[in-house]
Amino acid sequence: MLNDKSILVTGGTGSFGRAFVKTVLERYPQVRRLVIFSRDELKQFEMAQLFPPSQYPCLRFFIGDVRDAHRLKRAMEGIDIVVHAAALKQVPAAEYNPMEAIKTNVLGAQNVIEACLDSNVRRVVALSTDKAAAPINLYGATKLCSDKLFVAANNIRGSRDLRFSVVRYGNVMGSRGSVIPFFLGQREQGVLPITHPDMTRFNISLEDGVQMVLWSIEHAWGGEILVPKIPSYRITDVADAVAPAARKRIVGIRPGEKLHEEMITASDSPNTVDLGDYYAILPSGADYGMDDYCERMKGQRVVPGFSYDSGSNSDFLSVPQLRALIDKHVENPGVAHH
Repeated sequence: MLNDKSILVTGGTGSFGRAFVKTVLERYPQVRRLVIFSRDELKQFEMAQLFPPSQYPCLRFFIGDVRDAHRLKRAMEGIDIVVHAAALKQVPAAEYNPMEAIKTNVLGAQNVIEACLDSNVRRVVALSTDKAAAPINLYGATKLCSDKLFVAANNIRGSRDLRFSVVRYGNVMGSRGSVIPFFLGQREQGVLPITHPDMTRFNISLEDGVQMVLWSIEHAWGGEILVPKIPSYRITDVADAVAPAARKRIVGIRPGEKLHEEMITASDSPNTVDLGDYYAILPSGADYGMDDYCERMKGQRVVPGFSYDSGSNSDFLSVPQLRALIDKHVENPGVAHH
């Protein structure tokens, strides 16, 4: 699928970008070019140590910011596929610096779209977040805007063989700034801060996130927001998995945080299709019909009023399952097995 193709990853030095690059290099040894587009030269230098250019001549490290439309356009010369993973994603930082989040997450998204339209790019997959469904913080609101931009970009592609799609998933296990590495760092103190005893979150591994993006590159029609069927966990169970002996201190929900994360709201249900491993939220003004999509993709409509959130999910991870996953997916976890 990706052999002999040129791919550009914005935000390519992040947790997702590194995992995506590793997977592509392993699975598609004939990939023509793999361009890591990001703004931090130190992270690019460190990534080049993991993937030496002498060993992987297809790799390119391209310094640039998605806020810079001219630089993006230059980077996309000869590119077939774009994966847009660049974002400012820390919720408190976005609340404190709202315009900076808007410049990167909204205006940056539009810059990516326009650079793709002005080049010969064929497939674009943008990463979203569960926080974009019925957002209550600025980060979620900017990602909702970004999702809308990528979905609507299909309306202005004209006769180009170009498809824009979005993948939306929950918390990536072990990614930077997420709860598991935070708890691992805190457990030596014997106390773990818990925002709320009933809080739940979706969970996905980096590998499953990468697999979903690859699936989308190959199968997406353009305009759909794809959502994976993934398990949830309770924050208290994560604490028990990481440090069973630690005391839990309830600190209260932080500004802009939800008790349960949503990925599909009831308002989305009329446009949502069950594809088996994934759900697809179809655009209301698509140039294809829902019945046609269901028939070709072997999917079926969800029931009216259907919603998908981490609290009412039918699949929850147990403490032993969480421990096994942390051992497998988080770097140097050293989880205590009791």
